[in-house]
Amino acid sequence: FTNLLLADEINRAPAKVQSALLEAMQEHQVTIGDHTYPLPEPFMVMATQNPIEQEGTYPLPEAQIDRFMLKCKVSYPSKDDERRIMNRFTRKRDVQVNSVMSAEQIFLLRDLLDQVYCDEKVGEYILDLVFATRQPSAYNIPADHQIEYGASPRATLYLNLASRANAMLHGRGYATPQDVKEIAHDVFRHRIMLTYEAEAEEVTSEDLIARLLNDIPVP
Repeated sequence: FTNLLLADEINRAPAKVQSALLEAMQEHQVTIGDHTYPLPEPFMVMATQNPIEQEGTYPLPEAQIDRFMLKCKVSYPSKDDERRIMNRFTRKRDVQVNSVMSAEQIFLLRDLLDQVYCDEKVGEYILDLVFATRQPSAYNIPADHQIEYGASPRATLYLNLASRANAMLHGRGYATPQDVKEIAHDVFRHRIMLTYEAEAEEVTSEDLIARLLNDIPVP
């Protein structure tokens, strides 16, 4: 068992592995035969997915996708970063991985995060953004035909949490609408399911999120 599980190319895992991973993410436990084992706390899952190569992959269950708090896009590294990668890879040397934070420190940061203030108006802004993914026409955004499914209630919780975490990382004890905007793409991009019509129009979830952030009034 581990505190941080890295699931590399998660969409290549078969259904049984996906089911076991979903149980771990949802219940913080794993079942082997007739025995159930609790996972250590804190427990987090980080997964990778190659969006280009789809051969030999399995579709991810929506329930599992929704369990991930954030989906971050990773583009090509810069030339300087790729030079460092090249130099590290071509030199034979022992690689040491050192702990940078203890479990106790993570628990402390969680407690500090609970103290970050989110004003009621910022909370309403979060709700407006989430509800606009489900009924965009109610917010004068003509995109109903482009959205098959909007963001789940988990998006509301995670957008609130991530906005406060973003504020804390910037040294503030309160969240602002700008914090919400900075993190909204990462919270929403895997939770908005597009229609075939949207795909035909070459509209992406990134486009829709940008439209919501542009059109929903900021408190």
